[in-house]
Amino acid sequence: MYYRMKLADKVRVPPNRLGEELKSVILDVLQEQLEGSIDKEIGIFIAVTAVLEVGEGEIVPGDGAVYYDVDFESVVLRLSLQEVMEGLVVETTSFGAFVSLGPIDAMLHVSQISDEYINYDEKNSRLICQESKRFIGVNENVRARVVTLSLNEREPRDSKIGLTMRQSGLGTARWLEEDLNREMEKEKAEHGGR
Repeated sequence: MYYRMKLADKVRVPPNRLGEELKSVILDVLQEQLEGSIDKEIGIFIAVTAVLEVGEGEIVPGDGAVYYDVDFESVVLRLSLQEVMEGLVVETTSFGAFVSLGPIDAMLHVSQISDEYINYDEKNSRLICQESKRFIGVNENVRARVVTLSLNEREPRDSKIGLTMRQSGLGTARWLEEDLNREMEKEKAEHGGR
């Protein structure tokens, strides 16, 4: 889930930027340091949106920079196990699909797509359920549940997020619409077409 958070940190303003407007420089430094990074306690930093308060500066001997205690606002993505997320399929392979959750990609393994056997159509970059013929392709929106979560603070690209769609209410947007229409038809038939 995405959160808007108020956070505090100590920010180093380099000597070559000391003549510039302070809040603007601090915002630049925070954006460069934090955006796209991961903190296991806070989450994945999407954006630093505002500098709220700047404390007194401190000069450290031997360093020409000034260090400021800063309160700032940030947007973060904090994933948790069992959370349902919506994402976009960005790649399909013989072993599954990679799903973009915004700032990070997750893996949807073929064993977590459906109870059916899955075939990989390399020519059309699709994963096809053998019995129902439902498929998943690149640029499709999916709703899936987070089942494994291992975030790597040092190398965010080495983070591992596993998804499943093997539960009711999960799948591609097309699958969910088909399921809803099927339920409506079933209900209509049970109530004599009313």
